[in-house]
Amino acid sequence: MAQNGKTHDPKWKSGALTEGPSRAGTRSMFRSVGFMPEDLHKPIIGIANTWTEIGPCNFHLRTIAEAVKQGVRDAGGTPMEFNTVTISDGITMGTEGMKASLISREVIADSIELVSRGNLFDGLVCIAGCDKNMPGTVMALARLNIPGLMIYGGSIAPGHLNGKDITIQDVYEAIGAHSAGKLSDAGLEAIEANACPGVGACGGQFTANTMAMACEFLGISPIGLSGVPAFSPEKHAASRKAGAMVMELARRDLRPSQIITRESLENAITSVAASGGSTNSVLHLIAIAHEAGIKLTVDDFDRLSRNTPLLCDLKPGGKYVAPDYYNAGGSRLLAARLIEAGLMHKDCINVTGRTLAEEAAEAVEAPDQDVIHPVSSPIKKTGGLVILKGNIAPDGCVIKVAGHNRLEHRGPARVFDCEEDAFRAVDSGSIKPNEVLVIRYEGPKGGPGMREMLQITAALVAIPELSETVALLTDGRFSGATRGLMVGHVAPEAAVGGPIAAIHEGDIIHFDIPNRKLDVEVSEKELQSRLQNWKAPEPKFQRGVFRKYANTVSSASQGAVTN
Repeated sequence: MAQNGKTHDPKWKSGALTEGPSRAGTRSMFRSVGFMPEDLHKPIIGIANTWTEIGPCNFHLRTIAEAVKQGVRDAGGTPMEFNTVTISDGITMGTEGMKASLISREVIADSIELVSRGNLFDGLVCIAGCDKNMPGTVMALARLNIPGLMIYGGSIAPGHLNGKDITIQDVYEAIGAHSAGKLSDAGLEAIEANACPGVGACGGQFTANTMAMACEFLGISPIGLSGVPAFSPEKHAASRKAGAMVMELARRDLRPSQIITRESLENAITSVAASGGSTNSVLHLIAIAHEAGIKLTVDDFDRLSRNTPLLCDLKPGGKYVAPDYYNAGGSRLLAARLIEAGLMHKDCINVTGRTLAEEAAEAVEAPDQDVIHPVSSPIKKTGGLVILKGNIAPDGCVIKVAGHNRLEHRGPARVFDCEEDAFRAVDSGSIKPNEVLVIRYEGPKGGPGMREMLQITAALVAIPELSETVALLTDGRFSGATRGLMVGHVAPEAAVGGPIAAIHEGDIIHFDIPNRKLDVEVSEKELQSRLQNWKAPEPKFQRGVFRKYANTVSSASQGAVTN
């Protein structure tokens, strides 16, 4: 921040691009596309937009960008909008296209860094609408360390069918029910037609809403503004305020390195645990910490989750969707609950310029709401995330326990070397109660790209004789909409010779959640013998972005970052 009482010049970087006779060429090119001379003498704020017309999560972000830009102009800055990429997880689920999803997080961060460094922006607003957008943009903010913030495009409205709220989760579970003969063609069509009624990200406490909320607690998104649903009449005004806010950050020289701290990362993790949020938050918060130069491990998630009550009754494990969370009181109310429990670092700074405690003091609780429980009557005494270790996952793996009560399982392995083979086995009815599906070579390197597997996990949950009797483990990932006894992010992954590569069909797998253990019941000598005879598979891609990613990506336990 500005030191010794001096006012910080908010045009601290772009002056080198736009000021003086030697920069006439630059100004000439800017004037050709409509910028006026006076625009170029103001602070230049980059507006990184993840707009696309491919899917509802990001479709409306052009209108949000216009509101953000107006806020920047009103506050004395000049906005310059540019686009980056996005991949829809919901659209690509169950296909090879899903391999691109996690890779897109790195491309988003890299592309924002390139454009921002190339154009010497004085500040940056990132507009994100889907799962990998948010961590990708925040990674760029941490890497660049220029005044900036991330604003979320907001949640979709819930769909309605037969008097019930439904989401994309219901569509994928309906696919499984249809496959098992439990749902007619007409029933599947009705759910498909009604689950997504407009723009916005998937409505439960899936990965998009988990990361949007976590970024409010992290401080890099304006708490109370970012979570306004996509369809809300308040969204335009909230986005405009965010545009003005970045100018204040630039004037104060308040940077991401002062906001993203060890303490604020712990606040974000605690909020995920308290809300029953997505397992993907483990990958993404570790990746953000990496960009900020802060050491964060999977063990931190387990430690904090053990001490955090589950307070939010949100899908996929609960009853409500993200707009209900916002209407109940949102992140300010949850922050107030967690501060009351002594579980927050309350002096952490938000991009609003206020502390978390100051923001929580502004919480307004809706009358008779039962979305965000009081600390005195939690849904569960401990949080929604658990980290397991053992001879299958020496470096750890993650399970979400918010939506189920099974804490132990022992059963024979059914081993599959890709997601498609496992789904065919479920679809054909060949999976039996008590079995454990092992899906490997789907990790960061092996996939490559660590696919989410909602199609298969939803299919299992939708089959009554399997939903409470089978388990699944993988070195891949799950959607935030996944529920059930499903363990992901097994590390080390199969593609680098992790122990998951040595599991044989019929081996007995033991899940012991209370003791944080995941083991295959074979001797250490036998396991090592199998691994010594293991041969690495040929890379699935010989060139291009997938090969580059596979060559550089780290373990899931390290956030699956590229270096």
